[in-house]
Amino acid sequence: MSVGHYENFPVASRLVPARYRAAIVAIYRFARATDDIVDEGDANAATRLASLDEYGQALDAIERGETPALLADLAHAIRGHALPVAPFRDLLSAFAQDVTVQRYATFADVVDYCRRSADPIGRLLLALYHVDAPADFVASDAICTALQLTNFWQDVASDYRRGRVYIPQEDLIRFGISEAQIAEGRADEKWRALAAFETSRTRAMLHAGRPLTHSLPLRLGLELKAIMAGGLRVLDRIDAARGDVFNAPPRLRTRDWIAVAYRTIVPRRIAASG
Repeated sequence: MSVGHYENFPVASRLVPARYRAAIVAIYRFARATDDIVDEGDANAATRLASLDEYGQALDAIERGETPALLADLAHAIRGHALPVAPFRDLLSAFAQDVTVQRYATFADVVDYCRRSADPIGRLLLALYHVDAPADFVASDAICTALQLTNFWQDVASDYRRGRVYIPQEDLIRFGISEAQIAEGRADEKWRALAAFETSRTRAMLHAGRPLTHSLPLRLGLELKAIMAGGLRVLDRIDAARGDVFNAPPRLRTRDWIAVAYRTIVPRRIAASG
């Protein structure tokens, strides 16, 4: 993909009209840079939080009409397209939470995290495309949260090595799974049941957001369909592996992107009957 932290989802592809690409790249650079502050290197918590605060101060400068060197391209995108600043602050809030919170008691807690770590990207893109119907906001949030959850389910092992568990504690308890099992990378029947449960409700979220693809101009709708198809393909691969994301975390390859392209171009009813 062009820019973005999660390799399975294309960003700013050629489907997006040229007039939007620079702004989209600026948005994703902000998200990636601030996310990397939390995930990369060996800095302590105080240093990471201080670095995130620098980005917060740069956002303050943009709101004052300035162009901070740290976020010059983003400042131009915000002013050029009248983008709201609040979603960027939500992203910073979520990434700061990653520094201080490593476990989530309930699925609602995880969704609240996604509301600030993923949904702002969708809201910013809707603002960029001048789409502002309440139903479209709901659909966008469903898609963005589902994509974030998809990354959680495929990255269980790497997140655990960073000290984080995004699987809700209530789900671990429900399926009788301890964190020791995650540490061992043991995909037994209980784990497979948990994985199937998580992929099922995540897939339902993605499908719930599908009406948004019809609210966007053709090329932008195709871009969104491609992103959604990529998420669905990852979920399919998790299911095909019976939830074993420890030995072979799902990463999309050429044949997968061929399937994604098919899902994007061919209407669902035709694909289902073929």
